[in-house]
Amino acid sequence: MGNKGRLKDKLAKAQQNLKELGGELKECFKSTPTATLALSYVQGLLTNIERKNSWHIAEELHLSTPNRIQKLLYESIWEADAVRDQHLLRVGTHLGFESGMLAIDETGFLKKGTKSAGVGRQYTGTAGRIENAQVGVFASWKTDFGQTLIDRELYLPEDWTKDRHRCKEARIPDSRQFMTKNKLAEIIYLRILSKGYRPKYILADCVYGRDSKFRQLLENNQQAYVLGVPSDQHIDFGRTPVKVSEYINRLTRKDWKRRSAGDGTKGPRLYDWALEEISESNNGFKRFVLFRKTIKEETDVAYYFGYAQAKATFDEIIKAAGSRWSVEECFESAKGEVGLDQYEVRSWTGWYRHITLAMIAHSFLVITKNRIFESIPQKRKPFEDFKKKRLSLSA
Repeated sequence: MGNKGRLKDKLAKAQQNLKELGGELKECFKSTPTATLALSYVQGLLTNIERKNSWHIAEELHLSTPNRIQKLLYESIWEADAVRDQHLLRVGTHLGFESGMLAIDETGFLKKGTKSAGVGRQYTGTAGRIENAQVGVFASWKTDFGQTLIDRELYLPEDWTKDRHRCKEARIPDSRQFMTKNKLAEIIYLRILSKGYRPKYILADCVYGRDSKFRQLLENNQQAYVLGVPSDQHIDFGRTPVKVSEYINRLTRKDWKRRSAGDGTKGPRLYDWALEEISESNNGFKRFVLFRKTIKEETDVAYYFGYAQAKATFDEIIKAAGSRWSVEECFESAKGEVGLDQYEVRSWTGWYRHITLAMIAHSFLVITKNRIFESIPQKRKPFEDFKKKRLSLSA
């Protein structure tokens, strides 16, 4: 079979995968036309159009106006959470329910005005500063077969939840009260666990790692983790707590080992690492503190609290710590590939519907690439080779 024949065969398989996805989505909708339109929306997100908002997607789908798309996101009767649950099942089925790395992080969606649900002046890593934005807490799932976003929750600042009239205008449920990002992370973790996932490690930055209640929740579930902590975080040695930034001075040269935190765009991401156990093994698990130094700038240090099986090796723990970046990579590819951040909806309902369908579109790329294009060498950014082979799935 020639190159054109192989490509035609792969595209036929991709179309079959899309058909399978459509059949699975129908289970989440009471109305077949709504399910069909939702799949069309996903197809629109998968195309190479410049802006993936309702106007451009409608044009790509040969609709005369965006009214049907807007109705899908605002008014049609369907539950985004039911679609999310189907998404969790699909990702677990294709990427595996066990031994994956579950990374939790938030990302910002820069917005103008004051009407979008949860919008406000708040810090977002998307801009690297305080901006007018919405912030969502997400979880990504990484296995040997790929990585994708699997769950989401919209963060509502406290000034929103105190203003019930404003919440009503944005169609935020009356039952939704203020929750910290850490609480949203707890909800996501427990929900994913209830769906049959068993993460090998939970990974997150210091927003979550400094929260002792979050760490305790994980330990109560005998869940291994590597969580970032700030430099002023204390390590408790009996009655003598010590800051992690001070404890590092107790380490000697022989305590440090050079290891890769995973491959980056320029090859292995090498750092110097040191690990100190801070408690005896309990129920087959150990607690530890992990230090990471930049090779060229030794004062650039990152700190982690960890909890892992007593038999976990140094290299295994380093691999887990380096896997936290998988969620950042998912944000980058989902925003760049399927328009995760290109929505123009303002309501609570609209946000959850767009974000959920965008996650499905992203996972479709990951699953299809793994099943069909696994032979393509990955020498560039994620999906770049795949994009060169991809044709419009809406054709």
